[in-house]
Amino acid sequence: MRRGANVGLTREIPGLRGVVIGVRFVAGAERTLADNLVVAAILCDATTKALSDRHFVFFNQLTSSDLSVRQLEQVLGADSEQIEVDLDRVPPEVSRIVVVLYINEGAVQRRSLGQLRSCSVRVLNLDDNVELVRSEDLAAGLTQETGLALGELYRHNREWKFKVLGDAYAGGIAQIAADYGVPL
Repeated sequence: MRRGANVGLTREIPGLRGVVIGVRFVAGAERTLADNLVVAAILCDATTKALSDRHFVFFNQLTSSDLSVRQLEQVLGADSEQIEVDLDRVPPEVSRIVVVLYINEGAVQRRSLGQLRSCSVRVLNLDDNVELVRSEDLAAGLTQETGLALGELYRHNREWKFKVLGDAYAGGIAQIAADYGVPL
């Protein structure tokens, strides 16, 4: 799927109870970059703002406060990182779950997402691991950016949909946090 495209997951699969959002990135020989890439999920309200800092799932907080979203410590398949979403447990005040990729600040000075050889996001059915969605290569066109909103799982008319975003951020996690209201 291209940037901006969306699909009705629960319309296509009635009874879908959960998904795994997989992120795959290839940094080639650039190990410092690969070792400092962070995949995170932001649970947002209807205004696309994080409900609180406890609704930011990443390596220091592997599970949302309501236990509906968790980062998997053991990744299956070719993904670099995976996030599991239990759709039945997502509280009604959560309208969107945005998945982002950013370079962890500090030791990776002079690194950017433009150094990635490829980057994609996909959605799998939690019950049988069947791939439901795969994005185009989101690394194409990146230059000096240090953050990237990959995609979002969102509610629309009591259905769950997924949209490929591909929105790049020159300001990394600080700019992502400002846009989505995540307190750092």
